[in-house]
Amino acid sequence: MTQARHTGFARLSQKEVSQATARHEMLYSGRVGGARASFAFCDLSGLDFSGRNLADADFTGAVLEEANLAGTRLDSASFFGADLRRANLKGASMRRADLRGASLRGANLIGADLYEADLREGAIAEKERSGNLRLLQHDIGVSELPAAMLNSANLERAKMTGAMAVQADFTDAIMKGCRLTRANLRQAKLTGADLENADLSGCNLTGADLGGAILIGARLDLATTHGADLTKALMEHSEPDAAETLRIETLLERHTRWAETDGREGAPADLSGLDLRRVGRLSHRILTALIAPNAILYGVSFEGASLQGSNLAGADLRSAKLGGADLRGVNLSGAKLNHADMRDTKLGPLLISESRLLPARLDNAEARYADFRGADLRRVRVNGSDFAYANLADADLRDVDMTGAELSGTKLPMQFAEAAQIPA
Repeated sequence: MTQARHTGFARLSQKEVSQATARHEMLYSGRVGGARASFAFCDLSGLDFSGRNLADADFTGAVLEEANLAGTRLDSASFFGADLRRANLKGASMRRADLRGASLRGANLIGADLYEADLREGAIAEKERSGNLRLLQHDIGVSELPAAMLNSANLERAKMTGAMAVQADFTDAIMKGCRLTRANLRQAKLTGADLENADLSGCNLTGADLGGAILIGARLDLATTHGADLTKALMEHSEPDAAETLRIETLLERHTRWAETDGREGAPADLSGLDLRRVGRLSHRILTALIAPNAILYGVSFEGASLQGSNLAGADLRSAKLGGADLRGVNLSGAKLNHADMRDTKLGPLLISESRLLPARLDNAEARYADFRGADLRRVRVNGSDFAYANLADADLRDVDMTGAELSGTKLPMQFAEAAQIPA
């Protein structure tokens, strides 16, 4: 054990940490000689824990400044009162971790899984010789996330009551059911974040960027939103307009008839920019060549539907269910498909004539965390698409040029993973 750089903290070497981690992994796998890793009140700054299994480990009050925990399994681990400033936690699994009172200033949590993690207030006290209690804290008692990078992180049902996250980046983060009561999110970036059913009561959102965020069912009682950008934020449904709903459903019925009779009856529907969230019975419908660019289709089910050759450019299909749908030749250029269910979807080329194939378009689409397992993506155009953390592991990607696509954390078939130098 070397001299600590932080007074009162035992400084561990990389070798000591590696040995303790190996014993912890032995315990976790049920092998003889294993022991739970306890790094409580140790100075671990700058050390490397990346890719290891430290689920349930104890980091209470530890100093982990600039430590490397990228891809580490830290489920249910205790970071109560820990100092994680500027730590690298990219892609780490921290499900149900105890982060009360932890400092995460400037930490990299891009793509981290913080499902049901506890980031509420917390403080540690010790008894002095005089018998008085002395508070041990790195800065303040609330969980600190100023300037932290939480892009695409999973914070579903996380407890963040009173958390300080000034200027933190939550772009495209999953924050469904997140408890953010009285949190300080001043000037935070919440672009595209999914805050469905989140509790933002009493939150400070002054100057925050909520462009394109999902706020369906979110509580904003007494929240301060002065200067906040709510441009294109997806809010709760307004009361349904029965006449408008009937009009849209009539258009769809006529479109289905037009598609089924090869244009002899009915008429093609133009649903450009319309909010179709309240329209029912879209699963297994014949909707070939539907025109619905920029339509709002968040959470809508198109399971088993026929949408060959449709124009859905720029449509909001986040969390939509498209499993088994026929999307051959579809135009999804610039569409939002984050968290969409695309399993077994047909996105291959559409045969127009014996000599002409119309490839499907996904160029510049956002498909973070989308599930493409079993999907047919032959020849699909993906230039500029964002597939970060999407599952393409057993998709058919023949004749697909992935150059220019964002593939951070993407699960790819082996041949593509090797070419892109990404773990399959």
